[in-house]
Amino acid sequence: MGARRGGDDPGLPIKWHPVSNGEFVPPPPTALVREATRRSLAALDENARRTGVSRRQFLLSACGSATMLAVLAACSKEEAASEGGRPGGTFDVPPESTTEPAAAAEAIGGDELIFDVQTHLLDFGAGLPASLAPAFPQSDCGEDDPLDCYRRPAFLDLMFLESDTSAIVLSAIPFPGDLLSPEVMAETIRIGEELCGDGRVFMQAQTNPSAAPVAQLRESMARVADEFPITAWKAYCHAGGPGWFLDDHDPGAPQCGEAFLARAEELGVPRVAVHKGFTAIGGTAPDAGRYSDPVDVGPAAAAHPDLDLIVYHSGFDVGPAEGPYDEANEFGVDRLIRSMRSSGIDPGQNVYAELGSTWRFLMSNPTQAAHVIGKLLVHVGEDNILWGTDSIWYGSPQDQIESFRAFQISDELQERHGYPALTAEVKAKVFGGNAARLHGLDPAAGACRFDRAELEEVRLRTGRKNRTFGPATATAVRLLAEQGEPWEHGRRP
Repeated sequence: MGARRGGDDPGLPIKWHPVSNGEFVPPPPTALVREATRRSLAALDENARRTGVSRRQFLLSACGSATMLAVLAACSKEEAASEGGRPGGTFDVPPESTTEPAAAAEAIGGDELIFDVQTHLLDFGAGLPASLAPAFPQSDCGEDDPLDCYRRPAFLDLMFLESDTSAIVLSAIPFPGDLLSPEVMAETIRIGEELCGDGRVFMQAQTNPSAAPVAQLRESMARVADEFPITAWKAYCHAGGPGWFLDDHDPGAPQCGEAFLARAEELGVPRVAVHKGFTAIGGTAPDAGRYSDPVDVGPAAAAHPDLDLIVYHSGFDVGPAEGPYDEANEFGVDRLIRSMRSSGIDPGQNVYAELGSTWRFLMSNPTQAAHVIGKLLVHVGEDNILWGTDSIWYGSPQDQIESFRAFQISDELQERHGYPALTAEVKAKVFGGNAARLHGLDPAAGACRFDRAELEEVRLRTGRKNRTFGPATATAVRLLAEQGEPWEHGRRP
């Protein structure tokens, strides 16, 4: 999908092409994406000519993004009509926004708080060989050293300068010996706050509850909570050690979930972000799918009503199409909803659904996107959906932000399934209001106060906004998985 790349061509502004966070094999582009891309290439050339700017400049502009979203909306409508129906979602992009910068800013711009609760950087030390980079080509990186694609300077530029992101959570502080040191995290916070303002960068503590005895888990959690200003704990039930469950419901699995959650409460950091979904790659447990299933979320939330459970990826997985909620469905987001409902967890309680990689995967399929967002709004609640992008793997998250700003659930699906409308107020909650409340950031902080003209100049000069940095093929994902989790690279000789 990187058609016509070469020279100073920055790539397409809305990045539909296959890319992964390393936890799943990206499927090939759908017929809808292929047709929308084909038409977009022609429309982008035509609109660049009409506006009198270079093709490169247009591809890096909001008008370029609006052009692609308008094309996708039209192609989706045609595809649904050919099957006798209408798409479940669309992008509200007026025709004039494809050529008029002010109209594009109105359609897909904004000054709301955008708080990304799942971000990643890999800070490789100086002098390391390039062979330590994740095992896939970085021909689009724009750096002489491919390791620089993942280091702090590129990460902060992509998040704060080359997107409208206003606050971030660094997804983990790995325990001593791992790649991201406390010094790296502290310096990242300092520089990030210089860019955007105080209190804009938050830390999580990586935990592997099943990798050591419970006594050691309790001790290490206390040490990390004492030494670092963490805002949450990050855990994988299917990786980092033997598989385990948050609620300890399987006596054959390590009984560490209850101890982990109780310790989080005892230490005054009653907030856990847990990976649920995306199980094809990356698990250390032999049957990783069992442990990344959100079946344990509802019972754990019910047993710990004063603890917030942030469900990374919302239980979404690559495979069968998402549709309306089905109690019997054993796949995808429905598993999270069923776990909550069966445990008596109502919308707006202590379970939060996060959209990292999920929205990026769905944004090129408006009907599936409408069902997933609609189901989460109904069953998890508009106050409990959190914006996350899983970047740096997808490069700048600006295209994800612009797509969500323009996205709407159809009136038909709203009426048929009770999905609420995606109003500006609801989107503002999802984008940042909910995360700000959860992490103690004043929502009135708003967007970073950068000069818009300066930002446009930065994005045009670097030409990096439209690039991605994650694996794009099954082979690349496999090689990355064989290297181990990304933060382990720094330990390799």
